[in-house]
Amino acid sequence: MTMDAAAESSESRLSSSQLNKNKPFHNDESCPKEVLPVRGCGSRNTSPSGRIGSRNTSPSRQKVVKTKPRGLDEETVATFGKAVHPDVQMEDNIWAMLPEDLFNEILARVPPFMIFRLRSVCKRWNSILQDNSFLKFHSEVPSHGPCLLTFWKNSQTPQCSVFSLPLKTWYRIPFNFLPQWAFWLVGSSGGLVCFSGLDGLIFRALVCNPLTQTWRTLPSMNYNQQRQLIMVVDRTDKSFKVIATSDIYGDKSLPTEVYDSKIDKWTVHQIMPAVNLCSSKMAYCDSRLYLETLSPLGLMMYRLDSGYWEHIPAKFPRSLLDGYLVAGTQKRLFLVGRIGLYSTLQSMRIWELDHAKIMWVEISRMPPKYFRALLRLSAERFECFGQDNLICFTSWNQGKGLIYDVEKKVWSWIAGCALQSYNSQVCFYEPRFDASVH
Repeated sequence: MTMDAAAESSESRLSSSQLNKNKPFHNDESCPKEVLPVRGCGSRNTSPSGRIGSRNTSPSRQKVVKTKPRGLDEETVATFGKAVHPDVQMEDNIWAMLPEDLFNEILARVPPFMIFRLRSVCKRWNSILQDNSFLKFHSEVPSHGPCLLTFWKNSQTPQCSVFSLPLKTWYRIPFNFLPQWAFWLVGSSGGLVCFSGLDGLIFRALVCNPLTQTWRTLPSMNYNQQRQLIMVVDRTDKSFKVIATSDIYGDKSLPTEVYDSKIDKWTVHQIMPAVNLCSSKMAYCDSRLYLETLSPLGLMMYRLDSGYWEHIPAKFPRSLLDGYLVAGTQKRLFLVGRIGLYSTLQSMRIWELDHAKIMWVEISRMPPKYFRALLRLSAERFECFGQDNLICFTSWNQGKGLIYDVEKKVWSWIAGCALQSYNSQVCFYEPRFDASVH
């Protein structure tokens, strides 16, 4: 509200439609090229005749509904829970004289998606969001909070939406700034998103920042082959690394290669010992990369500091049908998977690796009601990934998303349209303006 009033004083001829925060979500090409909140995802409808859609706003049904601000803690809610008086007028001359450093500090605390949209308010704001002093303020404030990024292609056109967990809102991000070659989502770290794919017959990888719309193609690897990749960002020295492990089809034994943005170069490391991989899914935590193996049974661990692989004989739980490794905070490593042979007896469980005893310890089970809603058939496929002790489950067929907070032991559905398409690729994402691709 404060930001809009300041915008009106800075750009008096700006149309009201440019500041409209209630634009609907569009799946066609007419969608405006800006971050748009996806309406209908988590909106509240108190009408018993329909839980989905707009509220009944007839005069006889109107009433005041008190709601607390989304994504705020209880202390903040108590502070800002007082009644707002619409007749209070903001003094334009006061806001016009606001010192630039204070203005930057205030702006740095605005949710990144709001800032992304405010770039079109006026030239001054657009220049501020690219200014080094603002980026410095933005890098020092706490993270806005975890988000989910979904990527898919609609008629070969890249599409991207981001769900903000603190705001409980979907936002569309324009994604037509990337090159037009076949690529798929690798993952995200520290505000950057990594993709890999084929540019003609050449396997390539690229890294981008969706908020700043900047990107770069990484140089070719020494052994150019479709590889399993994972990206890690080091925010202390503003650099990132991309680790390329085995061949994507498991046909060839290739050396592990690591790209370092500081030297803009791939370096060749040890070849992974001959193993029978359980899956191509990887987890990275505490400067270590983990892969599941069937033979020998357990885990393969790659130390990024030394560049060597070693085997960890951690046996998997009995009757495990499918397992996903998920990285938690610090040294925590989770294993998520289904137990049981038939749909009536199946359950989803979560284990944590006891590094001292080298064994998996069960820490949680998905409640049956969530399991039945997420997977209705015993053979139904699902995806699982995590970040900062949050674990996300997505169902391919049901189009649903479920979040589990390991610390709070709380299960919650993702509000509305969790998967925009059956072939959506999803990962956790931390929106940051200060994340650089160089």
